[in-house]
Amino acid sequence: MRKRLIKLLSTLCITIMAGGILAGCGGNSSGDVKSSSSSEKVTLTFGSHQSGLPTSGVVQELAKEFETETGTKIDFQISPDAQWRDLLKVKLDSGEAPDIFCADADPLNLVTRVNPEKYVMDVSKEEWVSRMDPNVLPSISNNNKVYGITFPGKKMYFYVYNKEIFEKLGLKVPTNYEEFKNVCQKIKDSGVTPIFEGTQNGWHQVLPLFETGAMYQQKHEDLYNKLNKNQVDLDSVTELATIIKQLKEFSNLGFYGENYLSNSVENAKEEMVNGKTAMFIAESAWRSEVKADFPDFDTNKLGIFVMPWGDNQAIGVNPASNAYFVNKNGKHTDEALKFLAFLAKPENLQKRLDGQPGLSEVCWPEIQSKYSKEDQAYIDSLKKGMVMQAGVKYIDSQWMDIGKDLEAMYTGASTPEDILKTIMNRRTEQAKLQKDPDWNK
Repeated sequence: MRKRLIKLLSTLCITIMAGGILAGCGGNSSGDVKSSSSSEKVTLTFGSHQSGLPTSGVVQELAKEFETETGTKIDFQISPDAQWRDLLKVKLDSGEAPDIFCADADPLNLVTRVNPEKYVMDVSKEEWVSRMDPNVLPSISNNNKVYGITFPGKKMYFYVYNKEIFEKLGLKVPTNYEEFKNVCQKIKDSGVTPIFEGTQNGWHQVLPLFETGAMYQQKHEDLYNKLNKNQVDLDSVTELATIIKQLKEFSNLGFYGENYLSNSVENAKEEMVNGKTAMFIAESAWRSEVKADFPDFDTNKLGIFVMPWGDNQAIGVNPASNAYFVNKNGKHTDEALKFLAFLAKPENLQKRLDGQPGLSEVCWPEIQSKYSKEDQAYIDSLKKGMVMQAGVKYIDSQWMDIGKDLEAMYTGASTPEDILKTIMNRRTEQAKLQKDPDWNK
């Protein structure tokens, strides 16, 4: 009896040991990926700034579908745009970053924003990477490794304008600054605010300075390369200084209305629908957002034209956008990767495009864009070039600061000349902090 008991115990121990060995061998082949047991209910934290997620809530809706399908819940943690970049850096450095986080991505600033080699999962071998537009891959890659996933197609900002107001006043779309100023004066004289400027958001008033980068490149040979190698500085781009002065002139002339320093981008739709404002800087698909919020409004009344600051007639193209990254030091990297793969399914890409009114296209060639024939024909007729913030170092990283600089200029606390000097000084400071060899010779 005693011998039988010893034999039984020995067999049991061997079985337990074998089970442990099999469990150890049966994990994910990637050493970086941590997964939870099948019986554990997982909640993924997803950190983002306000602009990182569509206002329509389509990503949250897809997250609910993912939860239904997998049992994994997504907890969205949204921060104000102006705070997110600094907050994310603090969270990454302290080891408290969410499982998935959203960050603005472009080839020049990815490393300084998220330090991918230290904090982000390498997703190069994920199936969906090969289906993204190759033009966006440099924005989410470093040292030949892909670290993120992105969805919006190329960004192009226009003036969206009220055709009825223009027709009523006998106005034509302006093609240079003087025409633009005359149009605004006639609109103001009619009792309508010419331009809605969302100054409270901080980023919006900066668009005229750097979305016009295509024009700068046309007028200055090899400009971006020379700026990045510190061979010239921004004061050599005379058109940039001109545009800053023109923004100040428009403020002085009252073309933004009386209380524009209190305006937020979110209120622009109502102002345009009610005919209180004639123009607003936005992407062409912003009109779909207007339709979503005001279904009775005929958005065919809204047209688009190139921002004519500094006599610009080229359209700036921004291949970069916000992207989603998996925290490699998170507790649930396996589930996080599965969520990215879920978002990348063709049917979910289509849902995202359909469910995000302000989006004209996604950077996934398999999904057809939403541009109308009229818009597409107009866009095709324009000369194009990369926006300055995506092509020149140390511009985008100070974007929100420049927004505050412009506010100070509008209130009279600084001058256009001060603005340009400040932007140049910040570039130098940031370059030296990054130990950029072209600034440390």
